[in-house]
Amino acid sequence: MPTLEIAGYQQIKSDYHKRVLDRLNLEHLDRMAPDAARQEVVSLIRSMLALDAVPLSLTERDNLVRDLQDEIFGFGPLEVLLRDPMISDILVNRANQIYIEKKGRLQKSEVTFQDDAHLMRIIERIVSRVGRRVDESSPMVDARLPDGSRVNAIIPPLALDGPCMSIRRFGSDPLTADKLIEHKALTPAMLAFLKACVTARLNVIISGGTGAGKTTLLNVLSGFIPDHERVVTIEDAAELQLKQDHVVRLETRPPNVEGQGAIRQRQLVINSLRMRPDRIVMGECRGEEAIDMLQAMNTGHDGSLTTIHANTPRDALGRLETMVSMANFNLPERAIRQQIASAINLIVQLSRLSDGTRKIMSIAEITGMEGEVVCMQELFQFERLGLTETGAVRGRFRGAGIRPHCAERLAAVGQKFNPAWMEEVVAL
Repeated sequence: MPTLEIAGYQQIKSDYHKRVLDRLNLEHLDRMAPDAARQEVVSLIRSMLALDAVPLSLTERDNLVRDLQDEIFGFGPLEVLLRDPMISDILVNRANQIYIEKKGRLQKSEVTFQDDAHLMRIIERIVSRVGRRVDESSPMVDARLPDGSRVNAIIPPLALDGPCMSIRRFGSDPLTADKLIEHKALTPAMLAFLKACVTARLNVIISGGTGAGKTTLLNVLSGFIPDHERVVTIEDAAELQLKQDHVVRLETRPPNVEGQGAIRQRQLVINSLRMRPDRIVMGECRGEEAIDMLQAMNTGHDGSLTTIHANTPRDALGRLETMVSMANFNLPERAIRQQIASAINLIVQLSRLSDGTRKIMSIAEITGMEGEVVCMQELFQFERLGLTETGAVRGRFRGAGIRPHCAERLAAVGQKFNPAWMEEVVAL
């Protein structure tokens, strides 16, 4: 941070920002290559600093040039935080209070915005780049950054202390399967089993709470889909980063100023069925689209993947029932449960633990129905055994030691099933 008082530096930056914008030909700048445009702005700022007797050291002048570039081309003060790959969440409570999550721990950042108007400009810049808007008539918005990071913003009158924003980071180098093992989120046996299930076109639901790593795991599992298969992704705000070539990405659309023209996930699911998909990957299932997703899984679109908010695999089934009932089809409970039992093969449960680490807590297999109840059996489990002196969670991954019902299906499509996977115990 510059050695000048914060308020003084912010005033100097604000003054130079206005002067630079007054002297720039923005239309000409838009037509230039990004690197050339940046170079022109840097040259202009440095020439202005050379002519002015500004009480800044060389380091402070470099900081001012960088900050002004961020204001003109990027997302202002957020750019400093976005450049740090260790930051996983950026939580802007108000203009002068920003928290970040680093290595699973929340901490207050020294970075601030100048005022509410400054924060509002950055929010509008973020949402306008993805064709969305935020104003008093539509004070909540979901958007994304160019790297796929998820953004939620909410402004007055709903936010009482001024505009606030939450950014869930998705780095340019997303976590891979090997990194998940390195971070002890799962074991090699669990990964090998999940890879075999995805390749064999089993329908998988990834369940967990907010920030548990559902989208990260969904990205990893979708990487096991063979390259020759046609994949259609459906999301509220596009954040999946599939590596396959044959991918069609669909995104919902919010209503316009008149409240018309909204396109919901359910409409996209129905439309995707006419697009000859081999797989449907839904970013998150959260409403009446659940019934169409289940029917797609039951009618030849095996191997579909989605995520759901729930605390346990059993809770995930309960949430699915609730979401199906939101479609107002008046289906009896037994019919809904039969749809679920025949459509879903695996539920992978994720949790974010007290020490900030994220782990697969359970992999459960749906085995059918007994009476009115959907039956499942747990194949893998993480057992918590306490805390270390530093507060880290102690525990072990343990296989259930049983042969899953899907073993025959894996073998039928040439996927190797190793019974030793189910016997493995890995202590952490």
